[in-house]
Amino acid sequence: MRRKLLKSCRNVIESWEMNRTYMVLCKIIGVICFVMLWGEIFAQKRRSGSISPSVAVKTNVLYWATASFNAGFEIGLSPKTTLDITGGYNPWTFGDNRKFKFGMVQPEFRFWPCFRLNGHFVGVHALYAKFNAGGIKFLGMKDRRYEGNFYGAGIAYGYQWLIGKRWNIEATIGLGYIRSDYDRYVWERCGQFLGSNKKNYFGPTKLGVSFIYIIK
Repeated sequence: MRRKLLKSCRNVIESWEMNRTYMVLCKIIGVICFVMLWGEIFAQKRRSGSISPSVAVKTNVLYWATASFNAGFEIGLSPKTTLDITGGYNPWTFGDNRKFKFGMVQPEFRFWPCFRLNGHFVGVHALYAKFNAGGIKFLGMKDRRYEGNFYGAGIAYGYQWLIGKRWNIEATIGLGYIRSDYDRYVWERCGQFLGSNKKNYFGPTKLGVSFIYIIK
């Protein structure tokens, strides 16, 4: 009799646990569906033109991965074009005079096939930066320090996803040409001057995964 009673209690508890798990899963699925529907509603409104973003601010999470400050803004020029201007700054010097200091700015003109700040875009950009870097082994600067500037231009492709009324996520990559003028030093503090050099570079000029806040 006692065994039957214990078995019945166990069955009731297991059934209650399954029902509770089922309810939790239903709530999670409901929240996901609501978020997707909410995002789609705003996407449709933007595509229909009832909401037309014209000013946005952004930050690139890949810069933050290198402890570099960065910010940017994008303004609408026409229903299908925008001007994007981003900048980055790293002021840090680490132990043993290791550093990756730089300051840069990168303006870009963008064309959106459908509507601005929504979906695919292509861009043409310029860039300028000053740098002072050395003592970083994985960048090929184990015993050298390089100080100078570079400038160039390129083309880019990207995509923006709408995730809310005022929030987007952007992924972008660019290719182009860079001209660099720099001085070389021994990596140690007050290291010996080794000469000046110039280099031409063809390759990636932009890489970003950015969070965007729509101001209006």
